[in-house]
Amino acid sequence: MGLEVRELEAFLVLAEELHFGRAGERLYVSQGRVSQLLRTLERRVGGKLVERTSRKVKLTPLGDEFVTALRPAYAALYATVDKACSSARGVHGVLRVGFQGSYDENLMRAIDLFQQRYTDCAIELTEIPFADPFGPLYRNEVDVALALTPSNEPELVLGFAFAKQVQQLAVSVRHPLAGRTSIGAEELVGSPLISARGPAPEYWRLAHAPRITPGGSEIPAGPTVRTLEEGLALVAAERGTMLLCKLTSEHRARPSVVFVPVDGLGDSVLGLFWHGNRETARVRAFAAVVGEVANKGDLR
Repeated sequence: MGLEVRELEAFLVLAEELHFGRAGERLYVSQGRVSQLLRTLERRVGGKLVERTSRKVKLTPLGDEFVTALRPAYAALYATVDKACSSARGVHGVLRVGFQGSYDENLMRAIDLFQQRYTDCAIELTEIPFADPFGPLYRNEVDVALALTPSNEPELVLGFAFAKQVQQLAVSVRHPLAGRTSIGAEELVGSPLISARGPAPEYWRLAHAPRITPGGSEIPAGPTVRTLEEGLALVAAERGTMLLCKLTSEHRARPSVVFVPVDGLGDSVLGLFWHGNRETARVRAFAAVVGEVANKGDLR
């Protein structure tokens, strides 16, 4: 059909703005050029995509159907070109690393090694919200994410799983379990568990705030939170308890909360994830460095 990417881009921007002038500003072209690109695209498609009156702009049913199908295809095309450019240029530019919860000095060693090895590539660190472990990857806000497993996300790649940590129960200093050196998993039946709210997937929320003990007893549900700080504030206020890995509990220590190891639960595992459509030379290089450091025993 001889489609032009610029025509598709103009249509996608116009579908978002529903205003020819604003679309032109975003595309750095005139309003008339946007109209011209749209008309050419409509001739190629063979139907009207946009209805324009003196008062408003709206998509036709064909335009609405077309934009829904076009967006993911355009994003995949853009990512493919970006990946090829990145591979051609090598490991340069900026790598955006997201981390969930806390990171320790061992992980910083991996970051330091990467920056020593790839001096033309800078790393930006961004904290990932507790209740949105995978969203920043889907929204292309980060290139790689250090997030808690499990992940049943077919679009995401688990490049490396590491940093297994014993789970600990965060309780108020006034909680009956606060004086214990450890507890068994079956004792969770007396402790309402605070969990993440959406957009974290339900399977992920249940993995970190289970509703059933390994023995089959029901665990009461506590409040839901967006961030770790919200959760720990509710723990301190005796509104519930919270399961956290040892690393996070060490970094979030405070006088009003006690962390008690839990026997009988699986370890908390951190994973290095990235979006399968946005794998670049930078991402592959960082994953290799993380694996190298982990295999030497520096990441535990």
